[in-house]
Amino acid sequence: MTPDQYCQDKAAKSGSSFYYSFLFLPAMQKQAIIALYAFCREVDDVVDECSDPGLASNKLEWWRSEINNLFSGNPNHPVTQALKTSIENYNLPQEYFIEIIDGMAMDLEQFTYASFKDLSLYCYRVASVVGLMAAEIFGYEDRQTLKYAHNLGMAFQLTNILRDVAEDAARGRIYIPQDELQKFKVSQEDILNHQMTDNARQLMAFQAQRANEYYQKAFDLLPESDRYSQRCGIIMSAIYQATLKEIENDNFRVLDQRISLTPVRKLWIAWSTARQEKKRRRKQ
Repeated sequence: MTPDQYCQDKAAKSGSSFYYSFLFLPAMQKQAIIALYAFCREVDDVVDECSDPGLASNKLEWWRSEINNLFSGNPNHPVTQALKTSIENYNLPQEYFIEIIDGMAMDLEQFTYASFKDLSLYCYRVASVVGLMAAEIFGYEDRQTLKYAHNLGMAFQLTNILRDVAEDAARGRIYIPQDELQKFKVSQEDILNHQMTDNARQLMAFQAQRANEYYQKAFDLLPESDRYSQRCGIIMSAIYQATLKEIENDNFRVLDQRISLTPVRKLWIAWSTARQEKKRRRKQ
């Protein structure tokens, strides 16, 4: 199995919404974004699948060393071997890869966040940085596109937090800010015990509203000149916003069940969004 095949397999098996947006990219961009996504999956799996925090921390340290190897030209892992081509073709700074690892490391040390300001650093590291790197791969003319990518990353992570609130609670993690729990009179125990009260529904609706505001902010910042080159992010957004809509239609019962779209629906949204963006470009 080649490094690229390893990354492709890692991305395909994840079933992530991101994978469906990659299908419509040119070969070189597709190779780069799949390698980047595979890297994110590798370091995320270290935290989620390793029950021993000490061992997980050591594994993340190994990945920090491996990123140094990558930028020294001697990568060992299939993912970093695939990324070698990416860093040669695109502006993907070493510190961005370290930021992502630092974000994953936060999950080993921090299980709650006092306020949204505190949570924002985590979201930046694990999502906005990925968005900034993706924007470099997709290409842009206007640097304002980087502000779009930052905000879109925030929107994606906030959607993930809402969608996965029960799953995260099972791991003892609560990403919803503590001051907002207090504001809506929802206790940590309510979240950890999956108590879907009226107050909890209002709290989850508030989280969805914030995510939607970040989607709006992102697209308000996206220059028309870069819209088609950034269509992969637009496809991802369509899938994620459809997930948010399903959560809303289910009355925000995210503590009862995890809302997700079927692969067929994700593929349909990806195809139809790509088609719409192609038509929009022709009209310009």
